[in-house]
Amino acid sequence: MEKIRIQKYIADCGAMSRRKAESEIEKGNVTVNGRAAQIGQKIDPEGDIVAFLGKEILPETERKIYIKLNKPRGYVATMSDEKGRKCVADLVQDIPARVYPIGRLDLDSEGLLLMTNDGALANAVMHPRSEIEKVYIVKVRSIPSEEQMQRLNRPMTLDGYTIRPCRVSFADPMQQMKLRFILKEGRNRQIRKMCEQVGLEVARLKRVAEGRIQLGQLRSGAWQELDRQEIEYLKAYKK
Repeated sequence: MEKIRIQKYIADCGAMSRRKAESEIEKGNVTVNGRAAQIGQKIDPEGDIVAFLGKEILPETERKIYIKLNKPRGYVATMSDEKGRKCVADLVQDIPARVYPIGRLDLDSEGLLLMTNDGALANAVMHPRSEIEKVYIVKVRSIPSEEQMQRLNRPMTLDGYTIRPCRVSFADPMQQMKLRFILKEGRNRQIRKMCEQVGLEVARLKRVAEGRIQLGQLRSGAWQELDRQEIEYLKAYKK
């Protein structure tokens, strides 16, 4: 593909005007393949990575979006629902592209839900070989015994399938009804079924991390775009 001047590329992508692009290039805020750009520099739109303050600039029609959403309880992690229930689609209507959940989080659970319009990345992240650790904080209705904690940390059979051992510990020594589950599989309602099998009832379940991506202080029902490092972390699973 024919190379074009970087400020024209940025303007064509709708990121900012050419004059604004030149100003940001002078400030050192624009990079090409990780190096500071120069005014008038020519780039290959298909081969070079142009970024502003660490965020890749892509043509509007091709721009990939990666977000994290703090899903509230009572929302299904789908873009539509035949039963008329509230969907996460209702929470991301202001995003200028149709994004889809990466994985699932059941109706009664809350917390971190990744979403994107990058189908290849979503498939790679959801594939079993990715083995991304997911971290949940789970409040149960009674204090687990030592035996129950030991059983939760062993292999278990759920619905005829033997799951891999999870790491289960007390999330807070002062609140022993609050547990931390770390797992790589995340089968349908796995944590609830694990607790049920050892005689514990789940009162609240919240996902707080997927690999290096943390929910942080994001308020319930809100979303924000992933930063450059988080996106690169996920993209590594496409390779």
